[in-house]
Amino acid sequence: MGKKGKKEKKGRGAEKTAAKMEKKVSKRSRKEEEDLEALIAHFQTLDAKKTQVTETPCSPPTPRLNASLSAHPEKDELILFGGEYFNGQKTFMYNELYIYSIRKDTWTKVDIPGPPPRRCAHQAVVVPQGGGQLWVFGGEFASPDGEQFYHYKDLWVLHLATKTWEQIRDYIYYSDVYTFSLDTFLWSKLSPSGPGPTPRSGCLMAVTPQGSIAIYGGYSKQRVKKDVDKGTQHSDMFLLKPEEAGEGKWTWTRINPSGVKPTPRSGFSVAMAPNHQILFFGGVCDEEEEESLEGSFFNDLYVYDAARSRWFTAQLKGPKSDKKKRRRGKVEEQEGATEQENGATGAPEPLEVIKEVVAEDGTVITIKQVLAPSGLVPQAPPKPEDSAVEASSAGQEPCPRSNAMLAVKHGLLYVYGGMFEAGDRQVTLSDLYCLDLHKMEEWRTLVEMDPKSQEWLEETDSEEDSSSDEEGAEGGDKDQEEDSSEDSAEEGADPQHPEVAPGEQYEEYLSRTEQYWLKLARNHMGPDAKEKKVLKVAQAMAKAFIDDAVQDIAQAKH
Repeated sequence: MGKKGKKEKKGRGAEKTAAKMEKKVSKRSRKEEEDLEALIAHFQTLDAKKTQVTETPCSPPTPRLNASLSAHPEKDELILFGGEYFNGQKTFMYNELYIYSIRKDTWTKVDIPGPPPRRCAHQAVVVPQGGGQLWVFGGEFASPDGEQFYHYKDLWVLHLATKTWEQIRDYIYYSDVYTFSLDTFLWSKLSPSGPGPTPRSGCLMAVTPQGSIAIYGGYSKQRVKKDVDKGTQHSDMFLLKPEEAGEGKWTWTRINPSGVKPTPRSGFSVAMAPNHQILFFGGVCDEEEEESLEGSFFNDLYVYDAARSRWFTAQLKGPKSDKKKRRRGKVEEQEGATEQENGATGAPEPLEVIKEVVAEDGTVITIKQVLAPSGLVPQAPPKPEDSAVEASSAGQEPCPRSNAMLAVKHGLLYVYGGMFEAGDRQVTLSDLYCLDLHKMEEWRTLVEMDPKSQEWLEETDSEEDSSSDEEGAEGGDKDQEEDSSEDSAEEGADPQHPEVAPGEQYEEYLSRTEQYWLKLARNHMGPDAKEKKVLKVAQAMAKAFIDDAVQDIAQAKH
């Protein structure tokens, strides 16, 4: 029949093998992908092994977003809980608890028995009752492939004094308004009068000094035609006011504050200032089309004054030392050159600083940061006795980002982590900044972004498939191997898969043989198959093979 016919038979045999293998694992792989509750239960089983509280000094937490950062009600500490991280191929969920000591500038990882399941995008608030409590509500759990989501509706409290977690109760979640009593541990449904905000997620929600609740912005989607949704980034604002006439009665009122309002966006962060003003930081404005989504990220800071119903943009004054130099006329030549470029008016303009960070995989990430106008005054070179931290920690704003964590303690605003996008790559941050809200001079960098933590795994490129696995040195041995494998294919037997080494685990085996399984899956699914689907099938095939191999070894021993 000739080699051509044999090769066609070999191809058909490989397709049959791949189809048989995929059919064998399809039920199991679908169950593993879809049954998120079982996966959550698995993680809870691992957490159940924790039997005592342990506090371990550690380096700063790994990059993450959609965590919660809360100020301890009695101590000079910040509490970081949960969050998520995506490296390009896999989503990682966390339920870790970290404590940051403001005075010591140190991190501590606290392991407590019976914590809430891993989650992100939850709500958290601290109260001083009982020596301090951290309340955590809801959130989201994502499958490792990031394609399926489970939304929590549970309520937890962390008793800070005793370091114990407690789940309060579960209940049905609606898009209504509820209050929760810290005295009776009971929920009450409110039925406010007046037109309220439309359903949305990710909105600003804060208490005003007058006892009202402010709602601003948020995000929602609306179906415009079959299989096409359109996102809306809201910029409206409402107040939920308690009525004076009757106790327990509330009224919705739409308001239109004056001043400079934030531009429409989502993913912004909110915290309360010491004077009960609302701080509003960062976010992203997504420009959606049917086939694409691009976001513009922000690092601006706004203040909402509820007493005056007015928005302000936070303006930094710059270091006092710079202002003294201006008054005395001791400004260096660089400032003079800048003033000439700006014209006779000498009006300062924001300065854009471009910083390139090289990740561990060699990728260059460009971060654009904007310094306040007052930061244009050049500073004298640091003296030899100045510490390296002081010389490099001031005057630089956090880069534009969304989903950052905000907290205020002793009049200092802390900004931790978040994310931004560089092309198709998502950069998850782990840096920490603080701003003195009384002086409003400049941002200080407490923890810089670590380039080594910026891991990003690109999807496997089908064109990178090497034919070297099929091609050997020319000679009789190669022909004999081909004939042998062709005969096996013609008989419908499985090809010789890479053997499992003694004691080898699935992760080790997959790392060593992944290209083989990718090729097998791709041959079966065809060139038009999506790489993410090919990867899933390849991993499922490898998992089925190693499970069968382990089972055969166990049976042989018996």
